[in-house]
Amino acid sequence: MKRQLLIAAAVLATGGTFGLTAPAEAHPVAVAHGYDRPPPPPRYEPHPAARRGQVWVPGHWTATGGRYDWRAGYWKAQRPGYRYVPERWVRGPHGWVMHPGHWAR
Repeated sequence: MKRQLLIAAAVLATGGTFGLTAPAEAHPVAVAHGYDRPPPPPRYEPHPAARRGQVWVPGHWTATGGRYDWRAGYWKAQRPGYRYVPERWVRGPHGWVMHPGHWAR
């Protein structure tokens, strides 16, 4: 068990050293430089009925010109074998940063 943990740690350390990360995680889009306040809570939007071949992307806040603007939810073409991970806001060392939505296996 200890050996498996050491191997896993070595693989993770090697991947971090060589920059082996998922493309969506490699370069988060910093759209809110130095915002000290988080975005407002998400607005309630009813989830529409499912559509064949489409994925519902929930509404989210975007940062524009020093303020947060709401972008309503929308449909996006589905990618077989993938799931959509929605946008999310994360507190970074220089303020709030939005990690863009992406497709994951």
